[in-house]
Amino acid sequence: MLIEERRQHVLSQIHKNGRVLVAELSDSLSTSRITIRKDLDNLEARGLLQRTHGGALAPQATSLMDPTLKEKQRQRLKEKLRIAEAAAKLVHDGQCVLLDSGTTTTAVAQALRRFNSLTVITNAVNIATELASTNFEVILIGGTMRKNSFSLVGPLAEEMLGEIHADILFLGVDGFDPAVGVTTPNVLESRVNRAMVKASRRVVAVCDSTKFDRRSLALIVPPSAIHTVITDRQISEKDYESLRSSGIDVIRA
Repeated sequence: MLIEERRQHVLSQIHKNGRVLVAELSDSLSTSRITIRKDLDNLEARGLLQRTHGGALAPQATSLMDPTLKEKQRQRLKEKLRIAEAAAKLVHDGQCVLLDSGTTTTAVAQALRRFNSLTVITNAVNIATELASTNFEVILIGGTMRKNSFSLVGPLAEEMLGEIHADILFLGVDGFDPAVGVTTPNVLESRVNRAMVKASRRVVAVCDSTKFDRRSLALIVPPSAIHTVITDRQISEKDYESLRSSGIDVIRA
């Protein structure tokens, strides 16, 4: 494989999965890790990716974008399913569960179908539809629908969330910087998410490992507001230890 062909392969993997690891690229391309690191350094210098310890992420600017739900569904599907299974283990029959919008929380909603009796409150139209055939009491908050995410936002949504109390919140995030907190590209979404956090006894962030060390436009809450993080096993030791030192329980699914 020519040098530029190899680098184009790296970029295609980042576009597909959101991240690449030096070790995995070295094995799959039968190329030394030193060569792979040089490739990543070259691509970073060209502004095509963001280097991290042990690999690389999509450029930082992409964290400011607001992709559609359909676009997100194609990314990290296996990891999202494992995260969802781990999330379901934190739930008990009879509880009130609050679900944010997003593909990972949609996977959580699907995993919750095994329960007999839950009250599920959500701002996601697609999640309410997903659970419509269950015996759950499903409450869809009001608001203005964002077509990108099928989520309801705005003053009406925030007002309703101010009147409820949930046992547990599963919060999907677009970026999680352990030094700053959880973020999202949309300001209205961040306000609704913040109201969800205030309404919940336990706050669980559900996000794959590509979301760490990334910042989006709008801050939802600082790390101190998060009780538990469920992520995949590819989270770096640096991010894992940073979360743990902040008093956050980390589950690697």
